[in-house]
Amino acid sequence: MGDAFGEGYPEDHEGLVREVEVASILMDPTTVTNADFAEFVDATGHRTDAELYGVSAVFETAWSGPGEDVLGRAAGTPWWLSVRGADWRRPHGRWSDSSLLSDHPVVHVSWRDATAYADWAGGRLPTEAEWEHAARGGLESRRYPWGDELLTEDGGWRCNVWQGEFPQRNDAEDGHLFTAPVHSFEPNGFGLWQMVGNVWEWSADLFDPSDPSGPRTLRGGSYLCHPSYCFRYRVSARSRNTVTSTAGNIGFRCVSP
Repeated sequence: MGDAFGEGYPEDHEGLVREVEVASILMDPTTVTNADFAEFVDATGHRTDAELYGVSAVFETAWSGPGEDVLGRAAGTPWWLSVRGADWRRPHGRWSDSSLLSDHPVVHVSWRDATAYADWAGGRLPTEAEWEHAARGGLESRRYPWGDELLTEDGGWRCNVWQGEFPQRNDAEDGHLFTAPVHSFEPNGFGLWQMVGNVWEWSADLFDPSDPSGPRTLRGGSYLCHPSYCFRYRVSARSRNTVTSTAGNIGFRCVSP
């Protein structure tokens, strides 16, 4: 695992190529969908952190609702709005409805929410090494799950990321302004769909093992990634967030040992 191209961000501690041994696992072929998460909530009555806090992060062009629902903008990334009433049921704000996106990845789920779902489903979140091994689909030291080139030979997009000028204009050349259905594009060599792009995926691991109360690692990038700002839809890329953080581009998938 690791960055074979020297493209990692120093603050992400991406690491050079190194060998890591992982045991065999079963991984969900897609991220958990809104329909999947609804079954979990119906069965358990779980309330997500976004619902408990009453607010979550929504990208400015995805937001829909009354102006008074916008409580502020994130420092340093003003395209992220703190939106009252945004949660997994209402991913773009109070007037949106995730039931219309049943085959899209669930978003606005924290690490704690993802862990609760995995426990209920009889699984767990993958470690970073497990996730990266799975994402590579049997290839070694390649940039993406399918190889080194982002586009197909005829110029088609292989994943859901940002096209255009970030954050002002998304040309949606890949067919999606925001999240895409989980079976969009082609699976990798292991039959796993959208291991990069679409939504960030929580992992089990601490971002910094020396900080046991610190953030957890996210893998895979999202529909908001663009090389001018966030070239993190590479297999080796990583990011982080606190265990209670939620946003409109964060989801997860599970594994079983």
